Amino acid sequence: MIEPNPKADLLRYLQQARDALVWKLDGLSEYDIRRPLTPTGTNLLGLVKHVTGVELGYFGDTFGRPFFDKEPPPWWYTEESEPNSDMWATADESREQIVGLYRQAWEHTDGTIATMTLDATGHVPWWPEERREVTLHHILVRVISDTQRHAGHADIVRELIDGSVGHSQGKDDMPPEEQAWWAGYRSRLERVAREADG
Repeated sequence: MIEPNPKADLLRYLQQARDALVWKLDGLSEYDIRRPLTPTGTNLLGLVKHVTGVELGYFGDTFGRPFFDKEPPPWWYTEESEPNSDMWATADESREQIVGLYRQAWEHTDGTIATMTLDATGHVPWWPEERREVTLHHILVRVISDTQRHAGHADIVRELIDGSVGHSQGKDDMPPEEQAWWAGYRSRLERVAREADG
């Protein structure tokens, strides 16, 4: 019989989302990882930067384990920071810096998870007073959901850049159809959408 290990299961799903998100940067130019491809500016490197802040906040400050010894970076969530500054990278912030900080966030998060029980309580200082007290389990589920959501955004953005699709390297999860088949499939869906609209 397999012994249940909820903490390991949750961490595995979090790591899969992390890996998928970082993989979406592979093989792209600095321009392509930064360029906004939606009206709200969604871009690949910005997604990685955002989830870095999410992990460092929720698994750091929330559980009394702040990541930054001194001042956090200027894009950190403060009243003085520019709106959405965690959703894009400046020209001075390199891919290596942001991905490196994200990997450090993983280690910090994993340390929080390893040293606490799932029912350990923390406080989310930026939430309304009546909802601030949380458990590690609650935060893990929330961050997995958030990271998976942004990995899905990255899937779409990457497909818009160069047509690459899939969950992870070597596992595209797509039927092995030719490009012409996909073009016909998309055209069919467009035709059906127009028919449904009248």
